[in-house]
Amino acid sequence: MADYYPRLSSFQTGLRCACPRCGQGKLYDGILTVRDTCEVCGFDYAALNTDDGPAFFIIVFWSAVVLTLAAWFQFSVEPPVWLHFVIWIPIIVVGAVLLMRPFKAWLVAQAYKHNVTDADTTR
Repeated sequence: MADYYPRLSSFQTGLRCACPRCGQGKLYDGILTVRDTCEVCGFDYAALNTDDGPAFFIIVFWSAVVLTLAAWFQFSVEPPVWLHFVIWIPIIVVGAVLLMRPFKAWLVAQAYKHNVTDADTTR
């Protein structure tokens, strides 16, 4: 009989950067390198490729948040331009880096949940 793995929340496994199948193993081997297989359940991650999806979504959504805050700051305080650079460049970089790991893990979990593999996207 095959092992049974209950359906896990892709949001929770994404935040924990855990295996989307068992929820126990680590998804990453390094900062953003997805492991070949799960060390707990042996699931092969090779088919769950997210490509540039996480970067695209983070650029779109994080820039919308930062641009809204920067516009509010400009119109309410009217600071000099150099202050915008000092404030917003670190926020953009740090925010994007901090969002990348869990967002990529969430997209991997979504690909597993919906049974999407690299073979589905090649023609």
